[in-house]
This record gives sequence, C-alpha cells and structure tokens, in this order.
Amino acid sequence: MTPLRLHNTMSLQVEEFHSLEPGHVRMYTCGPTVHDFAHIGNFRTFLFEDLLRRVLLQNGYRVTQVMNLTDVEDRIIKKAAEHGQTIDEFTEKYIDAFFEDLDALRIQRAEHYPRATQHIFEMVSLIDLLMEKGHTYVSDGSTYFRIATFPRYGALSHLDVKGLKAGARVDVDDYGKDDPRDFVLWKARKPEEQSWETPLGSGRPGWHIECSAMSMKYLGESFDIHTGGVDNIFPHHENEIAQSEAGTDKPFVRYWLHAQHLQDAVGEKMSKRLKNFSTLRDLVEQGYHPRAIRYALMTGAHYRSPLAFSPELLKAAEGAIKRLNEFAVRLGVSADIQVPSPQRGEGQGGGRVLHLWDDALRDDLNLPAAVGHLFDFVREFNARLEAGTASPEERAAAATMLRHANEILDVIEFPQAIDAEVERLIAEREAARNRRDFARADEIRQQLLAMGIQLDDTKDGPRWKRVP
Repeated sequence: MTPLRLHNTMSLQVEEFHSLEPGHVRMYTCGPTVHDFAHIGNFRTFLFEDLLRRVLLQNGYRVTQVMNLTDVEDRIIKKAAEHGQTIDEFTEKYIDAFFEDLDALRIQRAEHYPRATQHIFEMVSLIDLLMEKGHTYVSDGSTYFRIATFPRYGALSHLDVKGLKAGARVDVDDYGKDDPRDFVLWKARKPEEQSWETPLGSGRPGWHIECSAMSMKYLGESFDIHTGGVDNIFPHHENEIAQSEAGTDKPFVRYWLHAQHLQDAVGEKMSKRLKNFSTLRDLVEQGYHPRAIRYALMTGAHYRSPLAFSPELLKAAEGAIKRLNEFAVRLGVSADIQVPSPQRGEGQGGGRVLHLWDDALRDDLNLPAAVGHLFDFVREFNARLEAGTASPEERAAAATMLRHANEILDVIEFPQAIDAEVERLIAEREAARNRRDFARADEIRQQLLAMGIQLDDTKDGPRWKRVP
C-alpha cells in the first residue's frame, strides 16, 4: 500500500507520515476568531482540515482533533462594548453560527472546541513556566516573550529573524517592548476592558499563548499535526513553537500543514480587511447549495495552491455533483444499503479507480487528481452501462467505489431505499406496460406520485426519485 505523505511546512518537503502513537493521530487546527460570521476564505482552510481528517480516518487512524475558538481579542472587546454586552454574550451568536455553517458544509466535528476564555488558568500556568525559565520580561504591566532566548525562532517560517524590523509583519501592539521582534503573552488591563485577575496582574491573554496552552492541555506537550492557513505561519505558529518548546523543552509538533488563500476574481486574498469576501449565508441566499460550495472549495485546486473563487467555480461544482448523483442512480446505489469494503486491483469495475483515488489522496491530499480519476471512471463506466456490457458484479464494485469516494467528498445524494409496496407497484406498472395496458400504467404512475415517488422511463428501465 502506498504510504501517506504530507507536505511539512517545517522542512518544505513532502514527508512520509508516521504518528507518534501507532494508529492514533492527535491534531490541532486553528479555529475562528468569533467577532463576526466566518467567511468562505476561512472555510477553505476548515475544509482542507476536514479532508485531512477524513483521509486519516480512511487510512485506518483514530483521530483526536482540537479546534480552538478565539473568543477574546481586541476586535471582540471593542464590538462587545459597542453593543453593551459582555464578551460571552457577544460571541455566543457567532459561535452558534459557526457550528451551523460547519454542519451545512458537512465538516466533521472535532473532538474538542476549547474557548480561550475558559482556559485562562492553563495560559497563566504556561506563562509562569516561561518566567521561571527566563524567557519573559514585564513592561508596563504586560508580559512579553523575549525571542532572543529561543535560538530556533524562525525555523518554521524560514525567515531571517535578525533582519526583522518593527512593522515588518510583526505583531506590534500598543504595549512597550524591549525588542520589536518580541511578542506579548499577557496584556495589562485597559480601562473598561473585561479582564482577569491573575498572579500576572489584571489583564487578558495574548493571542499566541491561547493555542499553545489549549493544544497541550488536550493533546499533550508533543503531538502529530498542526494546521492552519498560510497567514498563520508567521507570526502566530512561529510564536506557538517558541513559547511551547521554551516551556517544555520538548518538540511541539511533528508535521505543520498550511492551506493557501482563497482569492477573489482579481487575485486578492479574500479577507474582511479588504471587504472582498462572502459568507456561507450570503452564497446560500444567492441560491447556491452548501454541497456545491463544499465541492468547489475542496476540489477547485490543491490545498497548497491559491484558489480563485467565482460563480463559474460554483456552477462547475453543481454540474459535477449532478453527474455523480446521476451515476449513483444509474448504478442503483441506495443510501440504506451497506456496501463491502472496496478491494484494490485492476479491472473495469471500481478496483482500478480505487487504486488511483487512494494513491492520489495519499500523495499530499491531492483531491483534484483523485476527482479527475473518478470522473474518467464515471465516463468510461457510463459507456458500458449504455452498451449493456457491465456485469452485476462490476456494477456492485462501481457502487462500492462511489461510496468510498463519497466518504471524502460527502456531496452525493444517494437514493433512499424504497419500501416493498413501492417496489411492488413499480413491478406491476412494468408488467402493465409490457402487455400494453397503458391506462393501468398511468394509473400506477399517479398512485406512486401521490406517495412521493416520481418515475422516469429510460432505456435502462424505470428510474425513481423522491419528490415533495
């Protein structure tokens, strides 16, 4: 079997994947900052992480995934104050909306969704540890990490850290630093801001310390995979590595995976700052189904390539899903039928494409290539169905392959199984048509329609679908 290989941002190489604990993958994904609705640029990254999770599961791993919810930071504090609400009151709406959007896009739920505001103790404990080891200093009541004490700083982003200057993509905030390259761990309280009373003083956590503290609480001091968008690499993930490894003296993460940006029509990164974004809700209101959005964002380009978002991309996704749904109907695949585990091998059924599909996904999650192989197979097998040369065994193998592919895509609407009475009426109608009793055949068609079953007569025999 081809081994699973993933691109590691740390090495800039595609590496063979091996989990620290055999058969079990521990994975942390940077989640949303819940000051507003997440936009589809965010969801491209979350869908990449869903792809990774599903491929790991399909390859036999047990997965423990943690996705944080950043529910305290400057924008949240400002907006909550403007609305006369506490942080919890303000963010609850957007947290609920985020989970609704996850479900609409069929993104599998992580095992843990820790909120920053519920893990202040863990953050303070990690900062205390860093203070004991001499990696911090205090200025104007705020606590900073001194990156000069961590020689490996810059290894993930491959930057010349000594050449960094204030403002050069460094998180420069309103608090004083000894060195512009340093970053804040604990921010001193400002007047009328929500804050926490701790041994560090009254204040709130910096952004970077949240992810280190929460990931290590649920996954341990060293774990397998950390994911995010490419804009997280520096400074956020670089800072996570520094504060985590400086605190524990252990390797923090084994594999770092990052998704490229979703872009608008002119090639700009989709972002709230540029106001060139759409939310999932915007697109649904325009008439696009979440399944089409899921398919477009997952298959439009490899996760490490930028993806230009457009109505044409969504229309193409709708067409692709329609072809897959029609193929499922032609094969007679029912949502209620359990299919056997797919078998690899050559042949005109599903074995050959299964081999190509799995190998593409094991090659750094190359879903666009896998989908290309799938549609080559759909085209070839449809021709065999037209010619009547596909055996029942080959049809069953093709159906199994389609179900296997949909474990990753999750966009195909397999027909629901019909009950015995509907099956009897369809058979009776076919018998009436064969004896040219068209009046009885039409009568049964109307009876079935009243039961919510619409029949279409094709050269392959009657096809049915449920209608409202």
